[in-house]
Amino acid sequence: MTQSLKLTSRLLHRVLGAPELGASLNSKVSDSAPRNLADIPGPSMPRFLTELFCKGGLSRLHELQVQGAARFGPVWSARFGTLRTVYVAAPELIEQLLRQEGPRPERCSFSSWAEHRRRHQRACGLLTAEGEEWQRLRSLLAPLLLRPQAAAGYAGTLDTVVCDLVRLLKRQRGRSTGPPALVRNVAGEFYKFGLEGIAAVLLGSRLGCLEAEVPPDTESFIRAVGSVFVSTLLTMAMPSWLHHFVPGPWNRLCRDWDQMFAFAQQHVERREAETARRNQRKLEEEDMLAGAHLTYFLFREKWPVQSILGNVTELLLAGVDTVSNTLSWALYELSRHPEVQTALHSEITSALGQGSCAYSQATALPQLPLLKAVVKEVLRLYPVVPGNSRVPDKDIHMGDYVIPKNTLVTLCHYATSRDPAQFPEPNSFRPARWLGQSPAPHPFASLPFGFGKRSCIGRRLAELELQMALAQILTHFEVLPEPGAPLVRPMTRTVLVPEKSINLQFVDR
Repeated sequence: MTQSLKLTSRLLHRVLGAPELGASLNSKVSDSAPRNLADIPGPSMPRFLTELFCKGGLSRLHELQVQGAARFGPVWSARFGTLRTVYVAAPELIEQLLRQEGPRPERCSFSSWAEHRRRHQRACGLLTAEGEEWQRLRSLLAPLLLRPQAAAGYAGTLDTVVCDLVRLLKRQRGRSTGPPALVRNVAGEFYKFGLEGIAAVLLGSRLGCLEAEVPPDTESFIRAVGSVFVSTLLTMAMPSWLHHFVPGPWNRLCRDWDQMFAFAQQHVERREAETARRNQRKLEEEDMLAGAHLTYFLFREKWPVQSILGNVTELLLAGVDTVSNTLSWALYELSRHPEVQTALHSEITSALGQGSCAYSQATALPQLPLLKAVVKEVLRLYPVVPGNSRVPDKDIHMGDYVIPKNTLVTLCHYATSRDPAQFPEPNSFRPARWLGQSPAPHPFASLPFGFGKRSCIGRRLAELELQMALAQILTHFEVLPEPGAPLVRPMTRTVLVPEKSINLQFVDR
């Protein structure tokens, strides 16, 4: 597939235009003769462009999924010139597609990111690699991140970061107008927490994100991480030939990535020197593993330095938004549902008791049913990545249609997770729906971490970090909403983020 196809298709797979909301997305696979792409309904080109560029569609791409499904049904398509994207918003059809994947599933990549790696001679990491290179990286990283016991091994490291987060929240209370326990823009504080946590796991380094005075280089890295998603969205909305005439977004994206690579390189080089010293001392294996971090394991496996740098830089970025946004939404919803918060606090304190060690927490927390249900419900309502994509390497059957190979297919996860046929009262925060009190939804109706070989490699680590943070925050604080605050809605910034600041009160228990 050409570079121009990937760039334009990336834009297409986010656009769905129609005004109606709330229709059921349920669809049954038909036994009738399969139809082809020409039979799939979809919006006209003028409507598509109007919705995207004249009605603020770039910031509400998740809503456009729901609107497209309401207007056209569970399968529709959109054109951009001669290019076409197929959208799927029914869980059984998503399952049917994903079950037909080959050994190296291809998705529509962040092409501008890959282009940056090519032009700046940087190694691709797991987010930008494709084909055999991606499969090799995935197989090497999976044992270090995806196994539950591997994630639990980082519990001690994460525990120190969570304790610093609690101290930060206490320090930030009452620093502006409002109630004395109010912390403004909690997403910004949790963004720092997410970065501090993933850096501790990847690099064994504390970046100082949670300190009263954040180091200048760390502050610059934080700004670059926030900026790169905006510059990515802008570059994806532009055909590649337009970058020459409107260079601002592309130049901004390159500056963001160059800054992140330079920051990560400093820490990777320190870890390389540390690993060499350990090897010279010929420490016992048990001593070498004490406090070990992911970069140490990669150096021990003789990974090339440039490959380590590429993967660490991309994983630093990927590890921030899942934790920061999900933690923000979780406490936002718990503050508005005090009965759920009270029950969760009781469950956590009963299970952990006083003075439980980090490893005990890592073992106990994933077994708490309400805690798991709260995280699942938050990720259903606010999936970090509202849509995913696939580019089949062969013709596939999906419902009534045959989808030719090399067709970009977008999986509308936000739409399926808000489908009233799958989730009664789909816009309501109801963790009890995951506790057997409602009919079970289709297993592919909510896929916040993806599925199969392309599933999120940091899932176990993100879940553990979320569980440990929620447990400690609710142990120390009762979380209350800001008095008189309006509802906060999500918006799209490549990933799903709060549309406005979430301000919460953290009252000592």
